[in-house]
Amino acid sequence: MTDPTFDAFDHQCMAQALRLAERGAYTTRPNPMVGCVMTQDTDVVGEGFHVRAGEPHAEVLALQAAGDRARGATAYVTLEPCAHTGRTGPCADALIAAGVARVVAAMRDPFPQVDGAGFEKLIAAGITVASGLMETQARQLNRGFLSRLERGRPWVRVKLATSLDGRTALANGESKWISGEAARRDVQHWRARAGAILTGAGTVLADDPSLTVRLEDDTAFVPPLRVVLDPGLATVARGKVRQGDAPTLYVHDAQAKPPREIDAQRAVAPLIGDRFDLHAVLKLLADRGINEVQVEAGATLAGAFVAAGLADEILLYVAPVLLGDRARPLFAGLGIDAMAQRARLRVVDARAIGEDQRLLLQPISATA
Repeated sequence: MTDPTFDAFDHQCMAQALRLAERGAYTTRPNPMVGCVMTQDTDVVGEGFHVRAGEPHAEVLALQAAGDRARGATAYVTLEPCAHTGRTGPCADALIAAGVARVVAAMRDPFPQVDGAGFEKLIAAGITVASGLMETQARQLNRGFLSRLERGRPWVRVKLATSLDGRTALANGESKWISGEAARRDVQHWRARAGAILTGAGTVLADDPSLTVRLEDDTAFVPPLRVVLDPGLATVARGKVRQGDAPTLYVHDAQAKPPREIDAQRAVAPLIGDRFDLHAVLKLLADRGINEVQVEAGATLAGAFVAAGLADEILLYVAPVLLGDRARPLFAGLGIDAMAQRARLRVVDARAIGEDQRLLLQPISATA
């Protein structure tokens, strides 16, 4: 396998494959998002993207669309074609059987049952294989899937709404609504791509959130798992978080005794002092196939993720309001006493959402 210089048409086709892949953002988990474009010379003869786990992969759908024109074609795919039989057959075998002449992949698939085996199958069959085209974009697209496989934990996004003076709630805890209606609608799309929405018992008791996805159109999505960190199971018998079709998981201390009459999905995680070991919590979620976690919690839990180096990105809605110095801060417990200790962030994206500003930020040290 070589590392050729890709031409403009190669880039154009891979960019389209990435756009197709992203159409599965709300439905593919725990599988990665994958798109495929099939071409003959400079004609696109087939396209496809993976929609849902257990359903046909992007390459198979693109081959079906191409029909007989797949023979001798080039397949542009955002992830190495699979080489194993899971709920569907190996895509590498399908490409070989169809007579594809060339495969251009954005990146290798780190899934242990693939991890180069797909490329090896294709090469052994005489197909020209090239990899690395727009790999940075492909990794960003599947940052949650890659985080789970390569780091053993989901990608963590901490979502917060703040006033201009960096406050998330009044001193009495009131926080509805800092951000505007457009921002609250926008959050739903970020929730829809998350495998889990995580909060703490304090937020459930104070705000009684439902933590569900509420999209205004008929866009298909898989309801995220709602996760409540509740050491003593103080919230297991109450709250909107138990209502609706989305599943709910209560993470608690081993010593907690759940009420006998309550039938709830539960898991045990260790405590460090009086707080959960967040690394263990994330490992628990990774073992359940969760790729992305969206944290929607108060300053203590949000600050704990940042302080532990576990916040991969911060989704921040900044409203043009002031709440004053008695209001509650964005993050608690960071323990910054000198300017040299400041947490440095880079702005990945910034845009206006209604009257608010939405910032997507990543710690300088965190990379996908």
